[in-house]
Amino acid sequence: MSALQLYAGPSALRALRRDGLQAKKFRMIVGASGGPKWFVLYGLDRYLFGDFFSGSSQPLATLGSSAGAWRLACLGLADPLAGIDRLASHYSRQRYSARPTMQEISMEARKLVETMLGPGGAPEIANNARVSVHIVADRARGLLRSDRKPLLLGGLALCAAANALSRRSLRLSFERVLFHAGEPLPSLTRLRDIPTRCVQLTERNVREALLASGSIPLVMEGVRNVPGAPPGVYRDGGIVDYHFDLPFFDGEGLVLYPHFYPHLKPGWFDKSLRWRRVNPVYYDNVLLLAPSAEFVAGLPYGKIPDRKDFETMDDATRFAYWQTVLAESVRLAEEFAHMAETGAGLERIRPFTEIMNR
Repeated sequence: MSALQLYAGPSALRALRRDGLQAKKFRMIVGASGGPKWFVLYGLDRYLFGDFFSGSSQPLATLGSSAGAWRLACLGLADPLAGIDRLASHYSRQRYSARPTMQEISMEARKLVETMLGPGGAPEIANNARVSVHIVADRARGLLRSDRKPLLLGGLALCAAANALSRRSLRLSFERVLFHAGEPLPSLTRLRDIPTRCVQLTERNVREALLASGSIPLVMEGVRNVPGAPPGVYRDGGIVDYHFDLPFFDGEGLVLYPHFYPHLKPGWFDKSLRWRRVNPVYYDNVLLLAPSAEFVAGLPYGKIPDRKDFETMDDATRFAYWQTVLAESVRLAEEFAHMAETGAGLERIRPFTEIMNR
């Protein structure tokens, strides 16, 4: 049984079949929102951060929202493996009161970010000369600036209804803010779908940018007045960029996208919209990795972790389940490493078009 499935856009497929899986060919790595879903990618992340990319001197950009931003920010640390291990260990053992408030969850998220970064993480990310970390957060407008639940619920309902008619309506409720170390990727400075602002990452704002990127409305408080960014309330970057529908990298090179699903939705409000899909043109040079259906079926409860586990499982059950998934995730890394080291299995890479109708 294969644990890993791979999909590639046309240009990526040609390059991979010609050159194999070489770290130097990849110039960008992408991480989607998804909370604890990312535990299924933990083993793969450890291999990519610790072996696959460590021997390459090529510049590498990361792009992530929410938990994807947290994961990939570890690549900007002096010791990426230590960072991803701290993130996985702390996140997988979080516990809350029976009815946690937004304040309690926000406080725990801040502890998580601090633990992941360690004492010197913020300047390491902001000043990394090779890895350019890009973090997406959304600056709220109108009712969505409030943390009062009636107002926030009303704003989210209006936003969801308008989004069902047109994704471009999100511009009425949010501004995309791209926090970046070094120079931002040119492809991301030209975005026109949603108003987009680029803000330099500095030692002073790395923590707040990461926290803002994962601040889920109604679950956590919005993050106010991030240093160096326009004043306002910042919320989860996955609202606008859940799985990403934008041009990633328009230069020579490939984009690597480890993902927990073999399907993609542009934004948070698109999850239930069967007709809303990403533009395949943006995935021309992308290699997408995802756990196979057979692998997922073999996990406890036949699924990957998600935020509902906090509500449906007691702490002991959830801890044991999540630790099992973290351990099993190594199988994805082993398959990818075998392909990278031997070239065997490249014929298993499927065209990206196969997942467009899911």
